[in-house]
Amino acid sequence: MKKNVETFIGCDGEYEDAKIVLFGAPFDSTTSFRPGARFGSAAIRHESSGIETYSPYQDKDLTETSIFDGGDLELCFGSAESALCDIESKVGEILDDGKMPFLIGGEHLVMLGAIRAVLRKYPNLHIIQFDAHADLRDDYLGAKLSHACVMRRCHELLGDGKIHQFCIRSGEKAEFEFAKKHTNMHKFGFDGLCELTEKLIRDKTPVYLTVDLDCLDPSVFCGTGTPEAGGVSFLELLDAVLTVSRTNIVGADVNELAPMIDLSGASTALACKTVREMLLAIYK
Repeated sequence: MKKNVETFIGCDGEYEDAKIVLFGAPFDSTTSFRPGARFGSAAIRHESSGIETYSPYQDKDLTETSIFDGGDLELCFGSAESALCDIESKVGEILDDGKMPFLIGGEHLVMLGAIRAVLRKYPNLHIIQFDAHADLRDDYLGAKLSHACVMRRCHELLGDGKIHQFCIRSGEKAEFEFAKKHTNMHKFGFDGLCELTEKLIRDKTPVYLTVDLDCLDPSVFCGTGTPEAGGVSFLELLDAVLTVSRTNIVGADVNELAPMIDLSGASTALACKTVREMLLAIYK
């Protein structure tokens, strides 16, 4: 892999030495409300120069890590399956080289490509999802591949009891009924996360962490296509990330920043900080 010309701040290590490989998936063709998430990964990378490499929350610095930024994939906007195949291929390559994939979207559907690849290496994979939306529809206006259906497609791959959903506060009634039978849903916040984390640690379970930034309240993060009132604060999200980081994380993503919706740049700055804290937390 070639190093990207512009990298996320502090993530300019060499591929051969890297423990984490960062890359972007600029795709938003199934967005159900306001588009623009395809510009999220590039905006996060570019605007990261506005934050420090050092985290006072964790007393860690990205300059003390070895993280490679491979830039954005070139994805087919006209075919969700084609885009997912390209993401799956890239994540598979990263895993084959003994490194951890860290994906920046793009809309939430992009994580399905990563899950397909991660599951091949870790068949007992569990997913921890921070999100405002259940994303458990069987289809959205007839489309099986939609950001509104991504966790339903993941459930078809993983099966019951392996998807743990937090902050959920939006969805069809049928989605919540499906969750009662098939996923572990925790509505509105992070209640139950500590208990889940302890169990996953005891069982040495491989974990994929997916963070849809609309889990945050629109008052602190409005630059997203489907904002939902009643979300968490940045500090609550950070505490949850630090809690989950104690598990055996084998892959992660951040998604659904639509930077042009928030012209102040505040949402992009928050997304940058979230990526920094996640990278530092999961770096082993």
